Amino acid sequence: MTRCSRREPVAPVGGRLVSMLSCKNLSMKKLRSSPAALSVLVGCCVTGAIATAAPFSGGDVDLGNLYRVSKAQSRSISPENFTGEKGKAGMATEGTGQGAARDLGQGWKVSPSVRIKAKTTFTLGEIKGPGFIQQIWMTPTGNWRRSIIRFYWDNETEPSVECPVGDFFACGWGKYCQINSLAVCVNPGSAFNCYWQMPFRKKARITLENTDEQDMVLYYQINYALAAVPKDAAYFHAQFRRESPLQQKGLYTILDGVEGQGQYVGTYLAWEVHSPGWWGEGEIKFFMDGDKQFPTICGTGTEDYFCGSYNFENRDTKKYQVFCTPYTGLAQVLPPDKIYEVGQRFGLYRWHIPDPVRFEKDLKVTIQALGWQEGGRYLPLQDDIASVGYWYQKEPHKAFPKLPSGL
Repeated sequence: MTRCSRREPVAPVGGRLVSMLSCKNLSMKKLRSSPAALSVLVGCCVTGAIATAAPFSGGDVDLGNLYRVSKAQSRSISPENFTGEKGKAGMATEGTGQGAARDLGQGWKVSPSVRIKAKTTFTLGEIKGPGFIQQIWMTPTGNWRRSIIRFYWDNETEPSVECPVGDFFACGWGKYCQINSLAVCVNPGSAFNCYWQMPFRKKARITLENTDEQDMVLYYQINYALAAVPKDAAYFHAQFRRESPLQQKGLYTILDGVEGQGQYVGTYLAWEVHSPGWWGEGEIKFFMDGDKQFPTICGTGTEDYFCGSYNFENRDTKKYQVFCTPYTGLAQVLPPDKIYEVGQRFGLYRWHIPDPVRFEKDLKVTIQALGWQEGGRYLPLQDDIASVGYWYQKEPHKAFPKLPSGL
């Protein structure tokens, strides 16, 4: 639709542009003679009617609707307010900060964190819906691969999210890695941030299990809105898998057994190579809605799927080039000063925010592990690969496979 300098919608009528806001100047005869003008007018009326009829719930927020007011209620759970209740934050008289606050008293950072004992599970938050979890921040100490985060929606007994906390936040190698993306940010010194929208209708429950032999300290905050949830809203899911080495040479399954309607929205891989040379010739494949031998969607290479090219190699330095962007990244290379060496480890993410992979009945996601051998032939690899697959789907969901032993 063409627009004039006053940002009014205009349409061609009789060889000239006419403001659609000045509809009184357009006779029906002129409109009938100009289908373009008539369609624009109808579109403007329908859009206006929808905007008027649909009040903003305040749960699903982005830059395009920040200006809109709503009846949503902003709440936050942290060690300073374990329930998120209105007017109940900062009231603690006991906590991990009570010694430092002994001269100041209540209201002065008495309970900024929690200590999760070894081999125990701590409930980070329980929220009565409907609402949306909008942002999560935490700084877990200890072994990130042995700290398991779980999300449960609407009183379900099987988690919809079950991942080591480091992998969930795209830091699967237990070492700090800067992540600058829309869905996940990891900031100095070990601040994990998640921005996936997570709607729930009846209840949300989040737990963190410390499977390690040592206690851990956790600072955290869960920011959410109590608001109406649309009927077509699906539930957030994330599943961790790992094979070390690959059970089937050259092939790794990121996700399988998903049944129902939804959309796949992201992949994180922690990949350790066990052969010299380039390791990323393999294709990612999305089998959906009854696909058997061949998928509906097939990539052209590992670095291609993560929106890079030519082995992620910097042609000047002759080393892997790390990068972080809103949707994709090779965020971690260990060690960073080597290339094509056995034992190198990589952290990669790809968020399908503008291009979700939608499915109606079922979904399976695989990726090949392919290198090169003599004669210009592909070499199926037996590397160590861990992954997190992220998706939304209607409940109920199938129970996840058991977490791999030793993680």
